[in-house]
Amino acid sequence: MWFKNLQLYRFTRPFDHSAESLEKMLQGYLFTPCGNQDMSKFGWISPFGKQADVMVHEAQGQLLLCAKKEEKMLPASVIKDVLQEKIDEMEAAQGRALKKKEKEALKEDVLHTLLPRAFTRSSQTFLWINPTEGYLVVDAGSAKKADDVLSLLRKCTGSLPVIPFALKNPPEITMTEWLNEGSVPAGFTLEDEAELRSALEHGGIIRCKEQDLVTEEIKAHLLADKLVTKLALNWSDTLSFVLGDDMSVKRLKFSEELREENEDIVAETPAARIDADFALMTGELAKFVPELIAALGGEKTE
Repeated sequence: MWFKNLQLYRFTRPFDHSAESLEKMLQGYLFTPCGNQDMSKFGWISPFGKQADVMVHEAQGQLLLCAKKEEKMLPASVIKDVLQEKIDEMEAAQGRALKKKEKEALKEDVLHTLLPRAFTRSSQTFLWINPTEGYLVVDAGSAKKADDVLSLLRKCTGSLPVIPFALKNPPEITMTEWLNEGSVPAGFTLEDEAELRSALEHGGIIRCKEQDLVTEEIKAHLLADKLVTKLALNWSDTLSFVLGDDMSVKRLKFSEELREENEDIVAETPAARIDADFALMTGELAKFVPELIAALGGEKTE
């Protein structure tokens, strides 16, 4: 359950739900698999997997939740082919062209016929709430996926006063300054990957991998009105990640040394190991998040 991505949100009011009260709120939105006529289902599952029934895990004041989504896979091309076959059959039988409403009704029938036979795919999304420091983190590769989880949590709690972290300076400006100066704030080091986008429309995109970023070649691109929109960094020799201009953290990797700290724990159950790893992970991320914000120039204040 080590997070691979961080979508960061700041609470605008204190999060005052306990693990126990939140547990009760989630009960009305538990995950159930897709039925024959369901296109998708979305709900909460236990962070500990199928063998547990607790929906909210608490460790040292930190809360862990997990949402699961199941979707039917019905390619548009399959629907289109089956629908056209049905339309052709009916038009030939009736000797006339079907009207728009008739085609729409026929499409609904096709969907109802195909859904029970469709394959399903599922995904899980973890969410970490840090009530003490007033922020929330979703392990999602996109803001859209994170928003889906936040919307589900908002249904349970009635309100969820969170917004993306607002910084004093746009991250792309700060990251561009780092490459221009050839240095990053203390605690961070540059790695070998970046994306540079022109500030001008249709101005081009440069993607670098396994590249020394502190070179005249890179500076030339920056001088040509390009901004750094993605940058690979390392923090404290513990975390490596790619920072985006939306302040998202992707491809997050924890050092082997950190992950091995729990290797000597004799876990009687998989849940005990998840508990230990969650405590270790959030302990490290709770130090990393404020340092990242500070390195980017700090939060905007009203």
